[in-house]
Amino acid sequence: MTPLLNPIARTLVAAATLFVAAVSAQAQGVSGDVEAGKKKAEMCIGCHGIKGYQNSFPEIHKVPMISGQSGPYIVSALKAYQKGERKHPSMRGIAGSLSEQDMADLAAFYAGQAGPAAPEAIPAASADVAALLTKGACVSCHGANFSKPLDPSYPKIGGQHADYLFVALKSYTVEGNNVIGRSNGVMGGIAKQYSPAEMRAIAKYLSTLPGELQTVPQSRFR
Repeated sequence: MTPLLNPIARTLVAAATLFVAAVSAQAQGVSGDVEAGKKKAEMCIGCHGIKGYQNSFPEIHKVPMISGQSGPYIVSALKAYQKGERKHPSMRGIAGSLSEQDMADLAAFYAGQAGPAAPEAIPAASADVAALLTKGACVSCHGANFSKPLDPSYPKIGGQHADYLFVALKSYTVEGNNVIGRSNGVMGGIAKQYSPAEMRAIAKYLSTLPGELQTVPQSRFR
């Protein structure tokens, strides 16, 4: 049985649904080319093509696995960096140089590198973590196994690096900083419900789940 959502979660999920519709409408019309994306990914593999590679901004954490993410999510994330809605100097510099066709090509390339399909049944969370996930209505957007989101413009988070997930969650709570933070009303409202310790607990659990995300080393890093 699906748990009842608290009023804040219900409002956030409703807003998320409207946001998904808007993003989906925007994403139509540009088709990506895998081979073109493979060539354009040369600018990405120095971080995303090395297993265990760490980023030091805004704190040390592994760079996210993007092979296996859905194409619409990759485009959505790149556009957010381009607009400054996601603040990260390196990523904004890269995203700022990309056209919509570039983004679509990169998205097609990385979406085609998914690992084995995530199972429907996943290891149960502890009672404490399950309560935190219910509080944020996480399943409602990211899917029951956290690898089948409500809409492909939302990320798959099952199996993602724990330290990255923690940094990403925390970034949604940052306000008024020109260098750090992410602007997203839905995720901001959810993340602000949690303490750093609770964010770490959620991130640790999600990182243990079987998922489709992986790091695919490119030839120069094999």
